[in-house]
Amino acid sequence: MKTTLDLNDALLTKAKSLAAQQRTSLTRLIEEGLQLRLRAQQVRAKHVRLPVYRGKGGLAPGLSGLNNKAMLDAADQDA
Repeated sequence: MKTTLDLNDALLTKAKSLAAQQRTSLTRLIEEGLQLRLRAQQVRAKHVRLPVYRGKGGLAPGLSGLNNKAMLDAADQDA
């Protein structure tokens, strides 16, 4: 399929130079770049299951998870 692209002049110059160095066409270079971006997008879009710790534990007796200052103070005392 043919299409028209409006590219930055400096970018186009670099792309043409790279295509020449790699002995490929500018079209092929652009296609490869688009394929890489689309593939990267698919990888990021996949659902990732995060591991969940199901063991016993929790806060030390007397600590509330709602009070950041108390948690920081308790962490400083353990160090």
